[in-house]
Amino acid sequence: MAYNIPERYSDLTPAPQLDKKTLNKMVWMSCFLQASFNYERMQACGWLWGILPGLQKIHTNKDDLKASMAHNLDFLNTHPFLVTFVMGIVLSLEQNKTETQTIRSVRISAAGPLGGIGDALFWLTLVPITAGLTANIAMEGNILGAVLFLIIFNAVQFVVRWWLMHWSYNLGTKAVTMLTSNAKEFTRAASILGIFVVGGLIANYGATSLRITVGSPTINIQSLIDGILPKLIPLLITLGIYTLIKKGWTPVKCILLILVTGIVGCAFGIWAGDSKAMDNDGNTIAGGYNPLVEWYTYDGGEKEPSAKEQKHATQEIIKQLQDLGIKIDATADAIGDLGYGGSGYEQK
Repeated sequence: MAYNIPERYSDLTPAPQLDKKTLNKMVWMSCFLQASFNYERMQACGWLWGILPGLQKIHTNKDDLKASMAHNLDFLNTHPFLVTFVMGIVLSLEQNKTETQTIRSVRISAAGPLGGIGDALFWLTLVPITAGLTANIAMEGNILGAVLFLIIFNAVQFVVRWWLMHWSYNLGTKAVTMLTSNAKEFTRAASILGIFVVGGLIANYGATSLRITVGSPTINIQSLIDGILPKLIPLLITLGIYTLIKKGWTPVKCILLILVTGIVGCAFGIWAGDSKAMDNDGNTIAGGYNPLVEWYTYDGGEKEPSAKEQKHATQEIIKQLQDLGIKIDATADAIGDLGYGGSGYEQK
């Protein structure tokens, strides 16, 4: 049997102000906004669960509490990190026993713009900045990078949740006007900042480069490209993926395209890389790896000598110094020291 939500509450006496303990409790409970997500009412169940402690203190009349819970189960879809902004406004209206239809309208009008604002603020700004600060640590194999990312990101969003709950509750319906009047400018500013940060990450961490060398003397194609515009290939890849997404490609398809392009490119020796592989003599493989299809002769220029070549060169230096009358302690350790930065000799 359907329940008809009344237009007005039975008890129209304004309720006392909610204490900070209750507001803080609802901040924590707002983390479960999407715990009971469904496609009929989206976040409605999680919303009611989060705001329920406040409603129970505001509505001492059981029928009013029943009506409030019923209309707070309306369809709701907002940003999960900014939901406390809506909670604070709705609680201030509930406290003043505003008409239920007004509360429902304000809830929808406040929740709607937060989706775009939250995405710009968190996913396009906070995440790239936090990842940029901690990625270097993680790339060195230190788990502290991932831990710091999670700590910084979650600390920021919890602070935002807490501040929005108290600020919007005290401000009341004025917060809706402030939000909607500046939503477009705020979203645009946050998006621009996020784009700058992503561009910086591409320039800093984009490592895709070419392995191809041609001609005699050898010409490195990547060196020519770097002379025109460093990191040009990562930039082109980013712009290409952006174009594909604008044309309707899904992120999964773009990821698969990058994987296939990387595998095929390495099979033909197009992309540069270093697998740390060595040949039978213990020397690193020229170009970092051996492609399946060798359609050009790779010459990466002067390479670092192997351990055997270093030892042979050191022995030649010792012999030349002895011919000049310089006494050499020709032990194995001295040879190693002399070869790269040591002394191991004295003049007669």
